[in-house]
Amino acid sequence: MKKAVTIIILLLLLVPIIPISAEKLDSIVEQCNLPTYFSWQDINGTDYTTPIKDQSPAPTCETYGLCASLETLMQYQMGERYGPDLSETHLYFYAGGTYEAGYVNLIDAANYLMEYGVPDEGCYPDPHRPFDYPFESLPGWENRTVKIQDWGWVDHDVDAIKSALMEQGPLVICISFPIDFFYYRGGVYEPRWGRHAGGHVVTIVGYDDIDECWIVKNSWGTRWGETGWFRMSYDANIFADWYGEGTGIMYINGVYGNLKPDVPKVQIETPKFLHTYVFGRGFPTIFKKLPIQKAAARIFGNLEAEVTAENTDKVEFYIDGVLQDIDDEAPFKCYLQATRGIHTLEIRATNDYNTSLDIVDFYVFL
Repeated sequence: MKKAVTIIILLLLLVPIIPISAEKLDSIVEQCNLPTYFSWQDINGTDYTTPIKDQSPAPTCETYGLCASLETLMQYQMGERYGPDLSETHLYFYAGGTYEAGYVNLIDAANYLMEYGVPDEGCYPDPHRPFDYPFESLPGWENRTVKIQDWGWVDHDVDAIKSALMEQGPLVICISFPIDFFYYRGGVYEPRWGRHAGGHVVTIVGYDDIDECWIVKNSWGTRWGETGWFRMSYDANIFADWYGEGTGIMYINGVYGNLKPDVPKVQIETPKFLHTYVFGRGFPTIFKKLPIQKAAARIFGNLEAEVTAENTDKVEFYIDGVLQDIDDEAPFKCYLQATRGIHTLEIRATNDYNTSLDIVDFYVFL
């Protein structure tokens, strides 16, 4: 503060004939108080962000952006890194989104967070399907939710965005970009070539005045950009607003609820969506335009499903709703026995209090 006052006095002494308004003085003070670098990846040495996710192939970016901000604030409020994982798909569908429409209204989703909250991923895991389908979270999901007290808009102003990042947390932003954004691999992004490709919602977690850029979390997996992240120039000019009000730069505030529920954590390691397996050996799917479900795992030959699970007493394996096996000791595994065609593998992990799910669709060729 002393530094800011000194600068103001010097300015007044050097240019006494130029009147400086109260708003201008406030702006000078604000700029002097802002650090040159800030990120929720490094708050006194702690990274409060959560791992990069992949929304593919569904248009669920609004809820991925909101949950990215919310998960960071949850860890910060708890004062520890414990890996919260919220159900973006629950928030998307329950707030009124459809894949046919191609989006959920960001305002509707934020209001849903205020009224109902969002449960953990184990209540409704993302099946990565490119179409609408009957949906329902596990019974009792209402007891596993995190809510917010309010939300609001941030002005299209560099200093206002910086201040909101530090005071409110990661910001959910709407962007409109050309085709070159799909091919970003690193560096500070500015749109340079290609026709308009579409709109997207991402999460700003910080800024860097040295490179004059925002530090942004995407939801296109770790193979895109800088292992899923990108740096966006202050001058990129790709902020957008499609919701008829506000600025397209949203903060959320007042996190509360069941921030750390006593539930199993379960994840299917094999097979993974958007992966192909040939006699047990897996690699990312290359030919994605075959006439089968886009993100479904593709299986040639025998394959053993592998699952990691924590805080659980047993793991149940279901194929197309039919129980295949029960395993009560790690490593949790089950051979996939299914006919040619599309199938769904569902995993249920349980403890004394709760059940958690994970789901993946897979297509058997041989």
